[in-house]
Amino acid sequence: MKKFKRTLSAVLCSALAGCIALTSAASLATVPVHADNPTVQTAYTPDPAPMVWNDTFYFYTGHDADNASGYVMPDWRCYSTTDMKNWVDHGAVLSYTDFEWAEPDSCWAAQCIERNGKFYFYVTLSSKEAGGARAIGVAVSDSPTGPFKDAIGKPLCGPDWSYIDPTVFIDDDGQAYLYFGNPTLHGVKLKDNMIETDGEIKAFSMTSKHFGECQDGRCGYEEAPWIYKRNGIYYMVYAASGVPETIDYSTSDSPLGSWKYQGRIMDTCPTSFTIHPGIIEYKGHAYYTYHTGDLEGGGGFTRSGAIEEFTFGEDGSIPHIEPTREGPEQLEYFNPYLKNEAETICWESGIKTKKGSDGGIYVTKASGGDYIKVAGVNFAENATSFTASASSVRSDGTIEIRLDSADGKLVGTLNVPKTESEEDWQTLSCDISGADGVHDLYFVFNASSSNGSLSFDWWQFDGVYNEADYAERPVMPAKNSNAKSTVMYVGIAVLAVVIVVIAVVAVINSKKNKKPQDTNN
Repeated sequence: MKKFKRTLSAVLCSALAGCIALTSAASLATVPVHADNPTVQTAYTPDPAPMVWNDTFYFYTGHDADNASGYVMPDWRCYSTTDMKNWVDHGAVLSYTDFEWAEPDSCWAAQCIERNGKFYFYVTLSSKEAGGARAIGVAVSDSPTGPFKDAIGKPLCGPDWSYIDPTVFIDDDGQAYLYFGNPTLHGVKLKDNMIETDGEIKAFSMTSKHFGECQDGRCGYEEAPWIYKRNGIYYMVYAASGVPETIDYSTSDSPLGSWKYQGRIMDTCPTSFTIHPGIIEYKGHAYYTYHTGDLEGGGGFTRSGAIEEFTFGEDGSIPHIEPTREGPEQLEYFNPYLKNEAETICWESGIKTKKGSDGGIYVTKASGGDYIKVAGVNFAENATSFTASASSVRSDGTIEIRLDSADGKLVGTLNVPKTESEEDWQTLSCDISGADGVHDLYFVFNASSSNGSLSFDWWQFDGVYNEADYAERPVMPAKNSNAKSTVMYVGIAVLAVVIVVIAVVAVINSKKNKKPQDTNN
């Protein structure tokens, strides 16, 4: 019997080891070669605010200054995508310098919305005339990427120390609403022109029934509200729990409440004591935006925007969401045969962008193996040549064109002769060999001298492909990461149980079939 127990114990240990191995293998299979959160790596991008317009996902952010030890925030930035992996950098679209009444470096959280072909940007700034008290301003543009200008020449709401973090929404009946506040949530109607309030500002009832509760018994709501409507439910998502912050949400059947607390969406972030939420749907997928301090050099005052995909519950509930390094899945293949901006980036190393003399953005000061990754590029049948606009100051340079990693298969090298200045653009071409099918594309930059660097404005491949390769690009199904993980682990657990049962039965049968010893001998 002791031998049987030892055998069974060994079998159980083997089964457990197999289960762990399978779990590890499954986990490794889902980890990408390069993480894609934070969304932007060329700058610190706190307080992300998503907007969908004209089949494009826009990602508006603040801008934490490098090496900041407090809130030093000089402007707001904009990025856009159509596939949720590759982001076009539109640079700074608005700054405190565009508001005569604003103090320097006070560009806190903001949100942009479109109405009747114009884009309204509601922002938080410090007022010069009120000793630094916060106020809500509004800027307007004819384009989602600016330039924006102050619409009224004064604060729309405030100044008041508690007036921060505006979120804006237009209901189905055309009525617009603006919300903001720390530690009290406020709401007010906007007139049709979007630059005037309509009626008094309402302070909502701040109780645990409406917004949950902190550990010390205070109302859970802290700041950073985000308003969203779906299937008749009004969602108020917000930073909660004091500091460090969590993200919680409440719902209502009316845009002006009352609100009912529903629960937690995201726990505290280990690398940033604040989190700033956003919720939006795009191409049949639901996305949650937030910020962390995960980028190199990041922290509580150097934060970066990130995105996760999630699935609403059948009852409209929002699930608990875990932060990931991989971010959302790519929705569509990227077309390399169009003229693409060089500042279209999924991931990068050592890259910076800059606004040129023509107002456009370009990649600058790239050298020494710095690289840009563009994800999910469909070269179709075969790419044959590559053309780009580039420059190389102080020395000649090269742009290596590689597949799937920064040291992956080399399919072409663009030689860039020395130029007099960064914006002394040259249109250059090279042959391409061995690029077909779908790959991650890497541009790797090298200068021939240690003080040389390259700039990069646009690029385009030529080759053998059909328009149909991109006319009906495959769209991935809506992702439910929680369900996916559950199915994987349940499957592994079931397999482990089956292995154990088979092993136990085999040992028992072996014991039964063993011929008894003749005790008479």
